[in-house]
Amino acid sequence: MIGLQFVVLTLIAERPPIRGAAEANAALLTPTIVHFAASLFLSALIRVPWETIGLAAILWGITGLGGVVYAVVVARRMRLQAAYKPQFEDWLFHVLLPIAAYALLVLSAIAAPSHTREALLGVGASTLLLLFIGIHNAWDNVAYHVFVNRPDTKAEPGTGEISVKEKS
Repeated sequence: MIGLQFVVLTLIAERPPIRGAAEANAALLTPTIVHFAASLFLSALIRVPWETIGLAAILWGITGLGGVVYAVVVARRMRLQAAYKPQFEDWLFHVLLPIAAYALLVLSAIAAPSHTREALLGVGASTLLLLFIGIHNAWDNVAYHVFVNRPDTKAEPGTGEISVKEKS
């Protein structure tokens, strides 16, 4: 999905810039990559043959705290950008579910010393949730740029050339 997102963004790079697009991208595109990276990091972290759960739990906790802070930053960016008016689904998948996933990581880190099995299940659930959030958001971003945020194109009769008119 990340590859598809990059392909679509590369293809639309030739379009005239939309006012506020950079702020919208920071709010809606970048978190997708961050959540995918976090899920990849957590997947690798869980496979390390640790002597004890302590260091892994510390890294889960740091990742979780950083993720919660980042989700709050994303919420602020979503509110401030003007290129797109976020709907409930956007708030759910860009703010609420990521906060839940990262908070679960923090709780798993706290519970790890006394409830290792449950903590590992929490890390697995958090990782899976971040992966699903990333897949949803990547698809949503691609669909928006391909089907909603695209110029009208009409072939000029007899020339084979296409003129582009921006939607308002």
